[in-house]
Amino acid sequence: MKRTIMFLLALLLIVAPVAAQDDDTLVIVTYGSFAISEEVLEQFEEETGVTVQILRLSDTGNVVNQSILTRDNPLGDVMYGIDNTFLSRALDADLFIPYESPMLENVPDELQLDADEFYVTPVQYGDVCLNYDRAYFAENELNIPQSLEDLTLPAYRDMLVVQNPAASSPGLAFLIATIAVFGEDGDYTYLDYWAELTANGVLVVDGWSEAYYNEFTATGEGTYPLVVSYASSPPAEVFFASEELDEAPTGAIIADDTCFRQIEYTGILHNAANVEAAQQFIDFTLGVTWQEDLPLQMFVFPVNTEAELPDVFAEYAEIPDNPVVIDYRDIDEKREEWIEAWTDVVLR
Repeated sequence: MKRTIMFLLALLLIVAPVAAQDDDTLVIVTYGSFAISEEVLEQFEEETGVTVQILRLSDTGNVVNQSILTRDNPLGDVMYGIDNTFLSRALDADLFIPYESPMLENVPDELQLDADEFYVTPVQYGDVCLNYDRAYFAENELNIPQSLEDLTLPAYRDMLVVQNPAASSPGLAFLIATIAVFGEDGDYTYLDYWAELTANGVLVVDGWSEAYYNEFTATGEGTYPLVVSYASSPPAEVFFASEELDEAPTGAIIADDTCFRQIEYTGILHNAANVEAAQQFIDFTLGVTWQEDLPLQMFVFPVNTEAELPDVFAEYAEIPDNPVVIDYRDIDEKREEWIEAWTDVVLR
């Protein structure tokens, strides 16, 4: 009981300033890794006369959960970055008010999962894909796997490191990809597939950083030349390299049905204190200025087809033509069931 009271008091301390904010202040509720150039934010503030405050929570799940708890007195005006693995939960909780931005005309239909009601607006996307160590595969004269099935072959034994879907966003995305490809019913399901991966020596770690920087041969001291990461990881390796590179040391496997597309959305929260500014902000985030800043800030792809990619993305990033597709409503409904079943097969 005491902990509950302390939590509620702390929550009230967070919420109170938002409810009393001025008409020229806009509060954005987002995850901890949110990033955008100061110059871009300043441009929005100068054009609109609105001051932006960024409220960062730990991750998307926490953003959604806290927003549900504070729905009647929200933490801010806009939620930024809710993806299609949590979207249904937020929509079912009636967190948003509808807004159809005129800037959506430049966004492909397949990214607009809520196009009938416009409770949320797509703002960016990224593909969770297998990454490989180019040097390792070249030195060992190995073919790059081109399907999820390939990963169960003896040639790739003890080569793949993945993240626990219960604790990691890319880990969950990869699990969802296997469910979409192998299904839940029939003679061979996603659980059968994971049993084969386990027998073939897959390593499971808690998070992306541990997998990518500790166990992956290209970026750490590990022994695993295949890792679940992002299609944008190779350009990131080039961009952050200490010396100029002619080729990315890693590659992303973008073969059909091997990647899962995470689409991130913005939405205006119910009872927002500044709805007009929130609408202006959503319009601005779909504009070329914001969209062209995203790739080198959060290493995601813009949704606006008129936005140009930075040179390092244009040269080193590849976008899968046929990523895995699975209904966002199914993801939310079955997420915990899938993770529990996966845990029984892989970790117990």
